Formats: sequence, C-alpha cells, structure tokens
Amino acid sequence: MRWKKARRSDNVVDARGRSGGIGGGRLSLAGVAIVVVIGLLSGQDPMQILGQLADQSGPAPTQQSSTPANGDDPQVAFVQSILGDTEDTWRALFQQSGQQYRDPTLVLFRGGVSSACGFANSAVGPFYCPGDRQVYLDLQFFDEMASRFSVAGDFAQAYVIAHEVGHHVQTLLGVSQQMQAARQRGARMEGDNGLLVRQELQADCFAGVWANHAQQRHDWLEEGDLEEALNAANAIGDDRLQQQSQGRVVPDAFTHGTSAQRVKWFRTGFDSGDPTRCDTFQTQRL
Repeated sequence: MRWKKARRSDNVVDARGRSGGIGGGRLSLAGVAIVVVIGLLSGQDPMQILGQLADQSGPAPTQQSSTPANGDDPQVAFVQSILGDTEDTWRALFQQSGQQYRDPTLVLFRGGVSSACGFANSAVGPFYCPGDRQVYLDLQFFDEMASRFSVAGDFAQAYVIAHEVGHHVQTLLGVSQQMQAARQRGARMEGDNGLLVRQELQADCFAGVWANHAQQRHDWLEEGDLEEALNAANAIGDDRLQQQSQGRVVPDAFTHGTSAQRVKWFRTGFDSGDPTRCDTFQTQRL
C-alpha cells in the first residue's frame, strides 16, 4: 500500500507520555463530592478530610498535556496519513448530501487512557468514544494483530482505523444516539441479530466505502492489500474469536458479527463506494 500518497491529518495527538486512567490516589469529581457531603453531615472540614486522604494515598502522578503527534515516527506518519484520507473521503461524501463532516481527533495512547466513555486499557483494542468524538489507538495493537490474529500489513491496519472512523460517521448521522435510546428502551443489543452487531457491521461497510474512494484517488493498493483487509475482518469475527477463546460459538453473545458477515459488509462498501448501501439496520439478512 503506497500510503505516503495521502494527506496527513493534523488531528492526531500523542498521549503516550501522559499518566492516565484510574489509581494513583486521585479522586474523581464524584469522589470529591461524596467527601464534601460526608464532611457536612459529620461536621468535619471537607478540605481536612481530602488532605488526609491525599496523605494516605501518596503523591498524585504528574499529568502531561497531549501534544500533536510527531510525524517523524513512521507509525505515526502512517496513522496521520490514513486519518487524513478518511477526512478527505467523508468531507466529500457529506458535502454531496448537503451535510458538513466534522473531523474526529485520534488519540495515541500506551497502556491505558481516560476518555469521556471512561477508563480503558489497551486490552480493549482501538475504540471510538461518541462522548468526546475521539478515536483511541494504542499502536501496540498492530503488533498484536500479527502475533495473536496472524494478520499483518498496512492495509489491514488502515482498515482498523477506518472502522473506528466509521463509528464517528455514525455519530454524525445520529446512529449512535439512536443506539443509546434503544438501549434505554431495553431493546435487544447483543446477539447475532442484535443492534450492536448491526452497528459494527455498518462501521465495517463504512470502512469499505472509504477504501473504495481512497483507491480511486490514489491508486495506492498493491497486490495482496485487499486480502489483508479482508483477512483482518475475518480474523476478528465473533464466531472465530469465541471458538479460539472458549472452544465453542455462542451466537447470543455476539457483539460484532461473524467473520463472514464482517467480510461481506466491508466488501459491500468497497465494491459500491456508496454509504447508502451500508444500512445494516434495515436488512433482514446480515
């Protein structure tokens, strides 16, 4: 994949040098509020209680602000290029439909990270948080793709980024908000026909739409590149992951779709380049 043809995004920030997450003796805002209430009810000075807790827990870790990512690192340059190209694709597609695309920010982290969706460690893999409209990526996940899933290659990695950007597209289109409303109504979320599977398969299809338009612009795919992305989609299907981890497949616990479904919907987007073909919520057969 000749990814250096793409424009690099300015929306990649580096939080790998920042202490984050939970622990380290730091209280959340909710924790502080509880201490204040306890102090008022007991007649004690809330500030004194907080001071005692701080003394017991030790010094808080030093926090460093996120900084623009350094494109001198080839891995970072790759991420900037793929994100930049998704921006170009979705800006154009949104404009065609009379809408405005708002770029997400991609946050590079190491080990763990705090987002508007809560704390997450690297074990969850790349993710998108609709609360702050940011994509989160630990670059070590790409090494895990090769070691754990036997999936390697730059286009496979690009598919992962484009899938998370697909979730951002869903937020801009109102899909994420509808999912939240459905969850609050008690709608069925998990399972082989559940809403979570449909949401993930649509993001796969949106990733394919991006790949189609990127190829038209750059003619950057080389022999075997498309197979890399299809192998990645196949490797992270619910059925395959469940079989590997527990020796059996439990469709009622599906959240992302089967390997065949993930390949199918990425291919649907790639072959058509049309986001309207990605309505996984209306089709009966996923």
